[in-house]
This record gives sequence, C-alpha cells and structure tokens, in this order.
Amino acid sequence: MSQRKFNWSHLYLILVFIILYAPIFYLIYYSFNAGGSMTSFTGFTLEHYQAVFKDTRLIGIVVDTFLLAFLSALIATIIGTFGAMGIHYTKQRGLRNTLLSLNNILMVSPDVIIGASFLILFTFLGTLFGFQLGFISVLLAHIAFSIPIVVLMVLPKMQEMNPSLIDAARDLGANNWQVLKQIILPYLTPGIIAGYFMAFTYSLDDFAVTFFVTGNGFSTLSVEIYSRARQGISLEINALSALLFLFSILLVTGYYFISKDNKPKYKKKKAQKIGGK
Repeated sequence: MSQRKFNWSHLYLILVFIILYAPIFYLIYYSFNAGGSMTSFTGFTLEHYQAVFKDTRLIGIVVDTFLLAFLSALIATIIGTFGAMGIHYTKQRGLRNTLLSLNNILMVSPDVIIGASFLILFTFLGTLFGFQLGFISVLLAHIAFSIPIVVLMVLPKMQEMNPSLIDAARDLGANNWQVLKQIILPYLTPGIIAGYFMAFTYSLDDFAVTFFVTGNGFSTLSVEIYSRARQGISLEINALSALLFLFSILLVTGYYFISKDNKPKYKKKKAQKIGGK
C-alpha cells in the first residue's frame, strides 16, 4: 500500500489564514464581552450591538459611508468601463501603453500622496470659488482613485473579446449603439461587476485619502472609527467592526453568485440568438 505524503502547502495555507483571521475573530469575540475591556471575558452580552444601533450619529455616518461608496463606485465604473474601451481601441501602440501606464501609476501611488494632492487642489478651488470640503470633495476623490481599479478589471475582458463578434454585428447592419449594447457590454459584464465591487470596497474602507479631503461636517466610518479608537478602547467599535465583517462576507457571497450565474446566462442568450438565425 502506498503511503500518502503530507502536503506542506496545505499547512502553509492554514497558517496564513490563521494569521489573517485570528485578529478579526479576536475582535469579534470581545464584542460580546459584558466587561468594558479586552483583557478578560466576563460574560456574554449584546449591549454593545444595541449601543451601535442607538447611536444616531454613528448610524448617520454608516448611511453616508454606504451612499458615498455606492455613488463613487457607480460613477467610477461607468467612466472606467469606457476608459478601458478607449485604451483598447487606441490605434497607436505607444499612446495606448502610455495611457495604461498612467492608469497603473495611480494604482501604485501612495494614498497619502493622492490625498494630499486632492487637499491642495480643493483648497485652491476653495480660494477661487468658495469650494468647501465635505461630501462632494470625498466623492470626487473616491471616484478618482476607483477609476484605475475598474479599468484594470474591464480591460482584460476587452482584450479577450473576439473582434469578429463586432464585425459580424456590423455586417448585419448594427450601428454603434447596438454593437455597444448587444455585444460589448454583455461580454464585459463580468469585468464590470468585478470592477464595481472592487471600487465599492475600496471606497468603503478607505482612510488615508478620506482623512485629507473630508470636512468638519462630514465623516466616514474609517475616519470615525479612527477618531473613537484614539479616545480609548470601546467595545462598541468591536461590535461595529463585526457587523462590517459580516457585511463583507455577504458582499463576497453575493458577488460570487452574480459572477457565477452571469456567464451561463450570456452564453445561453448568445446561443438562442444564433439558433434564431
């Protein structure tokens, strides 16, 4: 009988996931602590979760944060999708590589530099036109750093698409809008969905850029949690973090099912069109 060899790669993966998730579960564990510290667990309670829902200011910040993430991801997805198309259909190879490099530079640039740059820009606009830091300034900054993410998600799908699909549609008399609506966008849907979810999550947990461009009358969850953590340990933050972690799990699960169901539907729709002809 052959002996099964021990797979060290599985052990390595287990250790990596333990290191990544242990601090999160430690935080969630003490969110149910009846005591006011994270040194010892004195009893089970849900009072910290109740405190989160009773804090009207915190609930307002949560709503503003999700509204900001939704709008910035939506606008960035629209701009980034057409930006990826523009880069792909640029005929000059040198110009195409330059545009792609400029897009990638924003991906690797430190958030501190991006945030400071936007702060200088918005301060300049404030002196000229009275522009004030707040929701609009944070929204514009989040759209700006989310666009390169969407481009990188959509561009590979654009490169995978067979050009003969577009040529066939044009031979059948389709105009530019019909080609875009019936051929390009359905094929790019997985990349567009991935880009939207990535932009949404980046906006949701961004701190560095938001910290620079937010005003006195507006705040996001990351900035609020940072401000409260500086004042001392509060298990209300643990409860809020646990709820956000649960939402992240639901978000990833939803993305998995959406992306899983989308491709078969597209192929089925395409097969029906071919069969109808």
